[in-house]
Amino acid sequence: MFQKILIANRGEIALRVLRAAKELGIQTVAVHSTADADAMHVRLADESVCIGPPPSRDSYLNIHQIVAACEITGADAVHPGYGFLSENAKFADILAAHNITFIGPSGDHIRIMGDKIEAKRTAKRLGIPVVPGSEGAVSDEKEAKRVAAEIGYPVIIKASAGGGGRGMKVALTEADLEIALQTARTEAGAAFGDDAVYIEKYLQKPRHIEVQIFGDGAGKGVHLGERDCSLQRRHQKIWEEANSPALNAEERSRIGEICANAVANLGYSGAGTIEFLYENGEFYFIEMNTRLQVEHTITEAITGIDLVHEQIRVASGGGLSVTQNDIRFHGHAIECRINAEDPRTFVPSPGTITHFHTPGGLGIRVDSGVYSGYRIPPYYDSLIGKLIVHGRNRVECMMRLRRALDEFVVDGIKTTLPLFRELVGNPDIANGDYDIHWLEKHLAKGE
Repeated sequence: MFQKILIANRGEIALRVLRAAKELGIQTVAVHSTADADAMHVRLADESVCIGPPPSRDSYLNIHQIVAACEITGADAVHPGYGFLSENAKFADILAAHNITFIGPSGDHIRIMGDKIEAKRTAKRLGIPVVPGSEGAVSDEKEAKRVAAEIGYPVIIKASAGGGGRGMKVALTEADLEIALQTARTEAGAAFGDDAVYIEKYLQKPRHIEVQIFGDGAGKGVHLGERDCSLQRRHQKIWEEANSPALNAEERSRIGEICANAVANLGYSGAGTIEFLYENGEFYFIEMNTRLQVEHTITEAITGIDLVHEQIRVASGGGLSVTQNDIRFHGHAIECRINAEDPRTFVPSPGTITHFHTPGGLGIRVDSGVYSGYRIPPYYDSLIGKLIVHGRNRVECMMRLRRALDEFVVDGIKTTLPLFRELVGNPDIANGDYDIHWLEKHLAKGE
């Protein structure tokens, strides 16, 4: 087992990793920018190192500073959390060259799954169902038209190196294709330095379903069920459920087995998530995230398995602590991402939290690194906390969520709490009857 883990992140996920490490008896090192000197994970860590000024590129994305912090403190492993350097293959390679363990998959697997075209090829080879589309990047408008005609309109054009909705455009007809192709390429080049794009069939009313997997790096893999992440705004998740209200037991078992076998055959090590669009009983691969997800908490709620403990165990060479037969699902869980944003316009709302009170009681968990008097800096993601609610079934979970939202108090800034209080009372949400377009349509109506 590791002696000392450096946490290369900030906010609630840094605190989440710190708690897991302490429970395992492992020393912790917090790194931070000058803007995060008073952050909770910095206060609670055994050691802390300032790695630069507020801009991420000069601190949390500064690989050389983080490696230097490891050498100064004697950390023998790094947990990247999510975001920042968590899916940076170069970072994983550099740590390995310095005999420091990256708590995550190999750099090669990060590269494969970070390239959307190569990821799709790999998924297909591993037996994972994929969306019909181009075999690789489309070279020009002529090829794009040929592919679109073969798979049928509407189609969606995506950046090969993309994510978060950037470099993604829909063409409903051939007349839309030229401008959609040009726009997607321009956005992809500006956002990722790579204007390669590919084409897929555009599904009209899909759900966003993701399967949590773990591999031991030596040919064994398991799945821990699925999460439904269909409530999104601009391709950003805000509400997640486990298990999905849209799947039945047979579908859950089928896609889970496919994913577990795939990561085993890939020789994958650590946590990962295989994401799908789901429509009319069929699953279509989108991408694989080679890291811990924000919403890992609801999988922990329904399985009772600490995913960060498991990450550390696998990375240290201890293998998986469970087999597939050991994993059981209990009840239903929902996570709401609490952001420091206006609940209608979603404009960020940095500032000082004057009063912070979290809900409690059976089945309630709040992951947050903020506190009363904490000043939210304007430099980073607006996520300030996650409310996770677990119940014996979805009805109990929804009732418990309603109660918890009423108890949650964050004063001094605007947050998305009012939006969740609205959603929990909506009949479509109560019935689990929504797709990936539902929230944006709901917000556009001003309901």
